[in-house]
Amino acid sequence: MQLNKIPTTIVTGFLGSGKTTLLSNVLRQAAGKRIAVIVNEFGELDIDSELLRSCPLDCDDAEDVAAQQGDDGFYELANGCICCTVEEEFLPVMQQLVERREDIDHILIETSGLALPKPLVQAFNWPGIQEHCTVDAVITVVDGPAVAAGRFAHDEEKVQQQRLADDSLDHDPSLQELLDDQLSAADLVVVSKSDLLSEAEQQQVQNVVNTGVPANVKTAYINHGIAPLDMLLGMEAATETRIDAVHNHHDHHHAHGEEHDHAHDHFDSFVLRFGDVDSSQLQNALTELMNRYHIYRIKGFAAVKAKPMRQVFQVVGKRLDHYFDRLWRQDEARQTQLVFIGKQLDKTAIEAQLKAQLAE
Repeated sequence: MQLNKIPTTIVTGFLGSGKTTLLSNVLRQAAGKRIAVIVNEFGELDIDSELLRSCPLDCDDAEDVAAQQGDDGFYELANGCICCTVEEEFLPVMQQLVERREDIDHILIETSGLALPKPLVQAFNWPGIQEHCTVDAVITVVDGPAVAAGRFAHDEEKVQQQRLADDSLDHDPSLQELLDDQLSAADLVVVSKSDLLSEAEQQQVQNVVNTGVPANVKTAYINHGIAPLDMLLGMEAATETRIDAVHNHHDHHHAHGEEHDHAHDHFDSFVLRFGDVDSSQLQNALTELMNRYHIYRIKGFAAVKAKPMRQVFQVVGKRLDHYFDRLWRQDEARQTQLVFIGKQLDKTAIEAQLKAQLAE
């Protein structure tokens, strides 16, 4: 790697795999580095970018935090999947970063769950980018328990039961292709939630990973997004120099848009907004919705009655996590905002059910 090139780490993986948690922990450990963050979230409301934006850095001075993770170092690409909008969305941001290259030590990119890494990595061979930036590594994050169960991405229980009953229905083929493509570009595979895996399940995950990556690509099993910084940054893989030789399913399609439109047919995403809520009622309501609908993930913030702090909600499968992350700012309106991501979702029915239960 040339010394004057900005190393860039691309983190890819399915919805709910743990990409944001991994990046947040990188930022906590890398307080001394000047890091620019690019987040591309599949969804109308970019909750994950808010979590990264408010991630507390390990600094002694609050002004240092603002300087290292302020708006001028944080970029949101919310107008479509990053690999479908490379030229329109990604390139202008990279050009801005190139202009500021003397002030940047590293770039972190979190792709959406549907992004294919190859087109993004190929952009690092473009004139104007190639001279100044290099892909330090592509890190593919996979959800250990989901992959061990054959689901590849989170899904509701009835789909898992169908998979167990009939091997021919064990996964959505489009998700299989996406997993293959994300693994094919990986320089490092990170298996999240490994504390939930038995020895036999860990071997199942490793078997899946081994079919998609070269023998020299390492696999790291981590919990809660925690991994040593020197394992994630400084790999100097220069992935852009080998990416054209990487084979993936996308290469078989006549046009990128044709394939990715097909992939998007499998996912619905919408945002619901409410005022102050009762936290217990909201937890019960979200649990019922996950049982009733084909929902992959619910994530967002809640304004809890009589509480000065914002409560974060993350619902995946049968797991519901919630915690208070920060005080509501004086310049922002208190409101509950939830992103729903799933398949064939009835927004009107879901909103009506939520309103009814929250009003009880």
